Amino acid sequence: MLLAGAAVYLYPQTAAWFSQREQARVIEKAQGVVAENEAKRPNPYVVELERAREYNDALASGVTLEANANVPKGSGALPDGLDYSSLLADEEGVMGRLYYSTLDIDLPIYHGTSEETLLKGIGHLEGTSLPVGGIGQRSVLTAHRGLPESTLFTNLDQARVGDIFTIAVLDQVISYRVVDTRVIEPSESEVLFADPERDLVTLITCTPLGINTHRIVVTGERIIPTPAGEVAQAEQPSELPHFPWWAVIFGAVFLLVTMYVWRSGYVHPRRSESDKTVLADASTSATHFEGE
Repeated sequence: MLLAGAAVYLYPQTAAWFSQREQARVIEKAQGVVAENEAKRPNPYVVELERAREYNDALASGVTLEANANVPKGSGALPDGLDYSSLLADEEGVMGRLYYSTLDIDLPIYHGTSEETLLKGIGHLEGTSLPVGGIGQRSVLTAHRGLPESTLFTNLDQARVGDIFTIAVLDQVISYRVVDTRVIEPSESEVLFADPERDLVTLITCTPLGINTHRIVVTGERIIPTPAGEVAQAEQPSELPHFPWWAVIFGAVFLLVTMYVWRSGYVHPRRSESDKTVLADASTSATHFEGE
């Protein structure tokens, strides 16, 4: 019962640890592809980034927030001749990487917001600007919060104005400083439009946990130039997951239970001899009684 209780209690931490490890693997693989392409020729992603900016320039981006929905909806129109799913995508469908060190967020960004996508990382909301920067653009990134098997945006409610988060897309690294955090009802703001004079990224997730009637909306404005420390971080593997303390805790519980079970069936030598003496005396008394 103790082992079963410990397993149930530690399941969320354990599942989240393995999920973060997989997310770190995806990020590392994408970094390897970028480094390999950069080694082959200088500036290998000029054309891809230009196509992404062309997409953004042709897009009237916006976001519709609806009550009781798991994710918001993009309301921008798709430009003709540009296939959204092919832009900025590697072989695993990864668009980029978002890391927000203050909140222990370091996740791959994928195209779209399907349930399959949101179970493994961050979804870019189709119909909003691709996260390649630019004045007049607002990219919207969304992820689940409070899943038992993955952390994702669970800590987004702890975002504070002044925090910095960074997006790495191909060989480009862009940092944003949080300028606004709020919890809103869908009726408060049906659409989040791009600001023609600002370069913005908005992170959105649902709240309260499991109810999803409100939205946590965290908006960052681009920092120019990108801080050197953020650029250096983009070149490093993910620091997540952290040390698996769940394994230490479960190991300690297992050891204690094993010792308890072993001690329960252990008979001390002196006690054993004493028990034998008592049994012998009882046997002698019984024989004497029968003889009488």
